[in-house]
Amino acid sequence: MEMGNSLAHFAAGIGAGLAVMGGAAGIGRLAAAAMDGSARQPQVAGEIRTTMIIAAALIEGVTLFAEVVCILLAVKG
Repeated sequence: MEMGNSLAHFAAGIGAGLAVMGGAAGIGRLAAAAMDGSARQPQVAGEIRTTMIIAAALIEGVTLFAEVVCILLAVKG
């Protein structure tokens, strides 16, 4: 294995890890804010939950896209 290929795999692993950590932090903050909002106004908890699920899906989609880009860069490198 040549040095450039090893560095490409290492960089892809670091990038994928950072993407997952960012996505997890984003979803965690989103869930905390939704729970806080539901506790403050229980009558709109259903709407808050729906909005939270849509936002979490968007965050997961961006995270998955970042992981795919990292994998493609590792395979190409």
